[in-house]
Amino acid sequence: MKGLRLYKKEKLCSPVAIEQLFTRHGGVEAALCYPLRAVWRNNPSRKSDAPIAFVVSVPKKRLHHAVDRVAMRRRIRESYRLARPDFPMPQGVRLDVAFIYVADKLRDYAAVERAMHRLLTKIQESDAVKLP
Repeated sequence: MKGLRLYKKEKLCSPVAIEQLFTRHGGVEAALCYPLRAVWRNNPSRKSDAPIAFVVSVPKKRLHHAVDRVAMRRRIRESYRLARPDFPMPQGVRLDVAFIYVADKLRDYAAVERAMHRLLTKIQESDAVKLP
């Protein structure tokens, strides 16, 4: 069994790839499961061999205190890390995913975990996962 660790290759670091997610270039899909929103696209040109490369965004507009933003970022990353093995991706799929926090106040881990499971289900069932 693969470990539950998050590796560097699973982080979405490319400014170009992140910009393409947020400016909604072609092939971008999105879903909302309160308190999270996910935006994803298939990116076969990514050099990393990880099936999903993700980035977490907790806007300052939503949570004004840095301590709260860091806490939510950790909860989102942890819920993804633990839920990832339950949602395997087909071989050869390379998705770029952004998880965006949309609530106006701090939410408990259970709410984030439920939303993460629903979002990963929607991502797994999306057209971006289907191989050509």
